[in-house]
Amino acid sequence: MRNAGIIGVILLLILAYVLYNRYRLKKRSNQQLQEKNEIISEEKKKSEDLLHNILPVETANELKTNGKVKARKYDMVSVGFTDFKGFTMLSEKLTPEELVDEIDRCFTAFDDIMAKYGLEKIKTIGDAYMFAGGIPSEMDNHPLVITKACLDIRDAIETIKQEKISNNELFFEIRIGVHTGPLVAGVVGNKKFAYDIWGDTVNTAARMESSGDIGKVNVSGTTYELIKDYFQCDYRGKIPAKNKGDIDMYFIEPK
Repeated sequence: MRNAGIIGVILLLILAYVLYNRYRLKKRSNQQLQEKNEIISEEKKKSEDLLHNILPVETANELKTNGKVKARKYDMVSVGFTDFKGFTMLSEKLTPEELVDEIDRCFTAFDDIMAKYGLEKIKTIGDAYMFAGGIPSEMDNHPLVITKACLDIRDAIETIKQEKISNNELFFEIRIGVHTGPLVAGVVGNKKFAYDIWGDTVNTAARMESSGDIGKVNVSGTTYELIKDYFQCDYRGKIPAKNKGDIDMYFIEPK
């Protein structure tokens, strides 16, 4: 009986050890599974964040759901363009690293302004920056909002300019143009997705920029009619615009 008791205790100890090891392995397995799920979730979030940096949120969600994005027509969108004066000449006086750093500084400031006003950055083309209000989510007051953003962009560049002057450094100066009208927006290609906009409104907005003056926000007559009660608007007359004929243009300042 004594031996049987000893054997029983030994068996209980062995059983307890087996159960403990099973519990420990299961716990470790659960921890590893949880860590794996956390890694997958983190990587998924990184991918989604990257996609949202490339495409508008609505467009990115449509792409994930349907595998493609349908082009969409908008009846009224405000489009803005910026461009730096004498960029080519200035780029010859800066090292490539200095040039990229300066563009990055300016465009980062523009990105912050886009976020502030809920506008959509469309793309950069060299030293040009294109953005829009009213897409992909509709915005009732986008002509007013984009004009405020343009004035902020102008002021941001002026602040950088004064800093550069005080340090006896080269600086950028900017032209800004805005036009409002219909356009089509969508995603092109199946690699390196790009959200883009097309239509005469885009072309006219580009002409507003190229027909403007340094340090000025130049808007078309169409945009003027939608914002004239909120800003000081200086009529410039009918200004010739490349491939567009004569267009009513206004310089905009805060009231």
